[in-house]
Amino acid sequence: MFIDYDVIVVGGGHAGCEAAIAAANLGSKVLLATMNMQTIGQMSCNPAMGGVAKGQIVREIDALGGYSGIITDHTMIQFRMLNKSKGPAMWSPRAQSDRHVFARMWRNTIEANPNIDIWQEMVTGLIVKDNRCSGIVTSMGIEINSKTVVLTNGTFLNGIIHIGEKQMGGGRAGERAAKGLTEQLVGLGFESGRMKTGTPARVDGRSLDWSQMELQPGDTEPGKFSFTDTPPLTEQVPCHITYTNQKVHDVLRTGFDRSPMFNGRIRGIGPRYCPSIEDKIDRFADRTRHQLFVEPEGRDTCEIYVNGFSSSLPMDVQYKAMVHIPGFENAKMFRPGYAIEYDFFPPTQLDISLETRLVSNLFFAGQINGTTGYEEAASQGYMAGLNAALKVQEKEPFVLKRSEAYIGVLIDDLVNKGTNEPYRMFTSRAEYRILLRQDNSDLRLTPLAEKLGVQGLESRLERVAIKKASAKEIKQFVSKTSVSPDDINGYLATINSAPIKQKIKIKNILTRPNINVHDICEAFPVLAEYLENHDKETVEMAMTDIKYEGYIQKEKDLADKMLRLEDVNLKPEMDFHKITALSMEAREKLSERKPRTIGQASRISGISPSDVSVLLVHCGR
Repeated sequence: MFIDYDVIVVGGGHAGCEAAIAAANLGSKVLLATMNMQTIGQMSCNPAMGGVAKGQIVREIDALGGYSGIITDHTMIQFRMLNKSKGPAMWSPRAQSDRHVFARMWRNTIEANPNIDIWQEMVTGLIVKDNRCSGIVTSMGIEINSKTVVLTNGTFLNGIIHIGEKQMGGGRAGERAAKGLTEQLVGLGFESGRMKTGTPARVDGRSLDWSQMELQPGDTEPGKFSFTDTPPLTEQVPCHITYTNQKVHDVLRTGFDRSPMFNGRIRGIGPRYCPSIEDKIDRFADRTRHQLFVEPEGRDTCEIYVNGFSSSLPMDVQYKAMVHIPGFENAKMFRPGYAIEYDFFPPTQLDISLETRLVSNLFFAGQINGTTGYEEAASQGYMAGLNAALKVQEKEPFVLKRSEAYIGVLIDDLVNKGTNEPYRMFTSRAEYRILLRQDNSDLRLTPLAEKLGVQGLESRLERVAIKKASAKEIKQFVSKTSVSPDDINGYLATINSAPIKQKIKIKNILTRPNINVHDICEAFPVLAEYLENHDKETVEMAMTDIKYEGYIQKEKDLADKMLRLEDVNLKPEMDFHKITALSMEAREKLSERKPRTIGQASRISGISPSDVSVLLVHCGR
């Protein structure tokens, strides 16, 4: 019944879907094994994609040929560009999605790819011989052979759901946990750990008093994620904002003695930057209120996601506290919030390609690596899928540098630094974030995907060429075109910027602080007329390049300097214990992690600059 596959992907979440698509679009024959075909691509927690730094990741996945951005554009009900009050390096797209339509479109996309087969059953083991993975074993004892396997198990590995004093096995509400894989991997020598995440209650929107909440509409001119020709968002659905209060906090505290977080039943570590409501009121006892985002789950449902009210407290305590939130006095609950504990494997056990070091042809991606978030999982899945397919083709792995993509930062952090709490991406983690803006992801990454041989990029490459040429024209125009004092001094006076005394190039005006290109266009119609012939996003990107030209060049110079270390390869057979000039900690860490380059070695926790100097000398540098 089964053929021998090139790649088997275990798990049908965001990481699994992107892994399957990536491998299939490199020509591999792929099997996607999932416990439930009805939940392929499901948004298990909040009905949204993107956010601070996460939005950049979605655009990067899209630029590489992935589908998260395309599916988000087709299913979003609201779009907002976050951090617009800050510099462009911080701008991050975020969209509310129709959760049910999102999952349905992911399944349709998977089924439409002729290189992907689907098998619905729990995977309980791997076929491993001589530290080489060659397939999977299912709960019915079926063995399916493949050249590589990608594990994207999410929160299902020995998952336990906690609601107050109640515990039940499960990887998600209403779905059973996955058994067997952790035990086998530990038996093979892998180190495992436990992590925790949680989700809030879902409520009936018909029972809420919206008049007591703040309206949070989408952007007036909504953007999108994909660089392809996806449809524009025309009818947006608003979100709302409300707040907890002291009464809510007091009621929640009455359940602390029954909370699995505080009585020791939960051993896993939860996400620091997305804590439960009980964790927030315990850690920030001086705060009298916390903000809640009231988010619709779709266009055609009354189900509401209460973002910020994640909880594992007993259901009765959750409800008693909820009805004291403004607008929730008559709230009806569909289901309570819960916490979930699950197994993960410290990602320092992986190579930078996401292949495990202990077992060849086996790749890990997503929450199994200790990350949290759809976007972080999807990007790992896409990269693992590409590298699994490249391994089958006996080609070098595809690795993104920290200066090339947020995805490169994410994987480099995981593999070299590890994580002891759910890892979430932030713009502050990227040292080259002026280079890694969301608006230039296609220019950075689409040509790299084309070189790999990813199928279906023809129209994307045409768009990249047009965008690149258009941006170059815009930069040349503002560098050559002058503006006179009579044209611009009136505008400069309104923003308290020094007037000009003679004609100067538009570029010199644009580099001033607080200058807005749209306002200049009103004062100088010649520029407005020229820019009308160019795509809006290309104009904004070009203007950002001009305004921050000096900073961009500094980051490029720094990246080039650091890349010199990336070009110094370390031999796989190098015995670090014999390099006595290294510190003992360095010898142990380097022997354990086996970095491929000195650049990678320099980012391992515990490796000092003097250790790097010793390695350079040892490599003849």
